[in-house]
Amino acid sequence: MLKSQAQDFSMYEKNWFIQSGDTLPYRILLPAQYDTAKKYPLLVFLHGRGESGTDNEKQLVHGARMFIADSFRTNYPAIIVFPQCGANSYWSNVQMIAKGIKTGKRDFFFIPDGHPTAYMQLVINLTKHIISHYPIKKTQVYAMGLSMGGMGTFEIVRRMPGVFAAAIPICGGASSETAASVAKTKWWIFHGAKDDVVLPQYSVNMVEALQKTKATVKFTLFPDANHNSWDPAFATSGIMQWLFSQKKGK
Repeated sequence: MLKSQAQDFSMYEKNWFIQSGDTLPYRILLPAQYDTAKKYPLLVFLHGRGESGTDNEKQLVHGARMFIADSFRTNYPAIIVFPQCGANSYWSNVQMIAKGIKTGKRDFFFIPDGHPTAYMQLVINLTKHIISHYPIKKTQVYAMGLSMGGMGTFEIVRRMPGVFAAAIPICGGASSETAASVAKTKWWIFHGAKDDVVLPQYSVNMVEALQKTKATVKFTLFPDANHNSWDPAFATSGIMQWLFSQKKGK
């Protein structure tokens, strides 16, 4: 990480959430001019597989810079949380079949039921803790994530019904069987059409399933993007305006 990046990212306070002997590293960014007498939206951002670990730093590699930009902090004062998944776990309850050592291609099989992973449970508990102990606008709680975190975004919304007003999963996926259980949340789903790591069909399946439930869902498929579709997603005009304009029950 460049020195300037490390300095910028120091705006994200380092914390560790500990429960029942398990530890979840996370970074939290409070709004400029933070005032406990006011209430703020909450955004939980779930990183991808490559940023897993325990250093409480790598999870900021993708996406974190957006939220420390002066324009964002001025227009969207919010509490931003970046938890970090352990390298031996996964955000979502999914099975993977890896195909070939060189290609690294994988098939994903999303489990529509069963217990959450240890780190998903920690994120759920952390989110509940923050909602209870910080001045959060409960009508404006959001989830966002990429790749493994895109899958986790679908899952945390499902496992915390009635909490999230809107969500943005990028190059992720979920079981289409779960669409009805997340239909009250508003969705903007992103994927790269050339993604050969997490196939775009996983997002397409969820979009189609959500549409059948009459959910509010937008879908952006970048025709020339591979797996790093988070780059054009973050650069999409109006993405933050859309997200922070969504309110639960409206």
